[in-house]
Amino acid sequence: MKIKEKLTLWVSFLFLLIIILIVVGIKYINQISNDTQNILENNYNTLDYSRQMLIHLDNMTNSDIAISEFQKFLSLQQNNITEEGEYELTMKLSLNFEKLKSNLSDNSLYISIRSDLSEIMLLNMQAIQRKSEIAKNTARTAILMISITGSFCFFLAFSLLLNLPSSIANPIRELTQSVKEIAAKNYSQRVHFEQHNEFGELAQSFNIMAEKLQEYNNSNLAKLMMEKKLIETLINNMHAPVIGLDENRKILFINNEALTISGLKAEDVIGKQAQEVAVYNDLIRCLIQEVIQAGDIEKQKQPLKIYADNKESFFEKEIIPISIIPTAEKQPKHIGDVIILQNITPFKELDFAKTNFIATVSHELKTPISSILMSLDLLENEQIGTVNSEQKQLIQSVKEDSHRLLKITGELLNMTQVETGKIQLSLQATPLQEIINYAIETIKVQAEQKNITIDIDCPENIPNVHADREKTAWVLTNLLSNAIRYSYEHSNILLTVKEVENRIQLSVKDVGKGIDPKYQHKIFDRYFQIPGSNKSGTGLGLAISKEFIEAQGGKISLFSEIGKGSTFTVTLNKAIS
Repeated sequence: MKIKEKLTLWVSFLFLLIIILIVVGIKYINQISNDTQNILENNYNTLDYSRQMLIHLDNMTNSDIAISEFQKFLSLQQNNITEEGEYELTMKLSLNFEKLKSNLSDNSLYISIRSDLSEIMLLNMQAIQRKSEIAKNTARTAILMISITGSFCFFLAFSLLLNLPSSIANPIRELTQSVKEIAAKNYSQRVHFEQHNEFGELAQSFNIMAEKLQEYNNSNLAKLMMEKKLIETLINNMHAPVIGLDENRKILFINNEALTISGLKAEDVIGKQAQEVAVYNDLIRCLIQEVIQAGDIEKQKQPLKIYADNKESFFEKEIIPISIIPTAEKQPKHIGDVIILQNITPFKELDFAKTNFIATVSHELKTPISSILMSLDLLENEQIGTVNSEQKQLIQSVKEDSHRLLKITGELLNMTQVETGKIQLSLQATPLQEIINYAIETIKVQAEQKNITIDIDCPENIPNVHADREKTAWVLTNLLSNAIRYSYEHSNILLTVKEVENRIQLSVKDVGKGIDPKYQHKIFDRYFQIPGSNKSGTGLGLAISKEFIEAQGGKISLFSEIGKGSTFTVTLNKAIS
């Protein structure tokens, strides 16, 4: 039997017992009420009429009113005959009264009437006593029947109270315990209910579920899900912000660090298109642009400045494309990207401190070095005094070292401008020939020392460039100086100028030993020097050149082959005429 049917049956039965109890109670209470009412209406009224007739009988000799009143109550009594023998007594009373009205002085009639009234009263008093006993018996029967019916209802309700909750609660308790066992990964747990009701169906469904869970737990899918959970936990506990995208730019996962710096909530981003989130989040928009332009390595290297942890923080981004080779296929398939942001704020702060230190030291060194050079110039002046050849050689050596120190401090100061972003440019239309002439004149002595010839291939009508004259000349001088340093003696360096579309290209080609391909991508890094090369410089020249040219909207590049030399090309914007 179904639980619903069982509850309906029990409640209906209780409802029926309550109705029976009410009906029995009403029946016996109504019966007692009727018995009492009969006593009042049938016998009490007769006693009252008889009493009134006795009162008026005593006054009948002197008053016609008494006769009239007696007649009235006699008529009422004649209409209220309810007991056996009461009719004969009433008729006898009526005859005697008629006789009395004819002869009011006959005392024997008074005695007969009083006797008749006494007998009527006695008859009704006996009836009252008898009916009272009947009412008492009715009350006792009512109490007994109501008690029996109430006791039966009580015992039935008590039995229902003991059995019904346990019949519902026990299966639920057993099912709850089984669910806890399943939650504890005890998938062998089963529930056994023999009832053919909802609990039986629930037990059957639970056992099917437990069996499928056990089958699932024993499958490779469960292991994969566990490994996925471990990977998600690992990613979520990484200190570096991590964001995962699928091939359609949908956000698959984002760890707590990434949520913190982006100010987002997991439920607002996971499973949504990155372009949709990028509409209202600047960081995601920036990162998505980087994913789209993932081939631009230079852009990826630029650190991001993000306001996080109540301060400006710097992050180095790395975009890792994820590819797999599907089963039975040979070509890799792109399935998404992982964006990792490495917090480099402590390193950036150290870099700022280093830059400020270098700027201060370089600035402080520049003045004494200039004073040394001035003193050396004075020593070379014969008006102050003559010096011998050995002294002249020492002065020249100190002078060369001082010039080298002055060059190094100049490069360091330029580098601090680059690192602090305080490069001061004076962009204007500049004749390219003036820049070339200045650079050639600057490295002329250096080239003559190695007997190196500098060939210039520059059209006469080359347009002006939109550039900073001083910094562009510094870059060209640095490139020519490097070409001389790494070229063989008695060789040629080719300086080529040509117009390409709307830009001007300057190329410096040497015939040195060239640069190994594994070092070419680092050649413009700060302080980098090719292993085994002449390390007389600071390793800052090319880095500064790159920053100066890019700050003007230009570009610097390298092409080199081992044994064939290197070509550095500077591309500048053409001046608008």
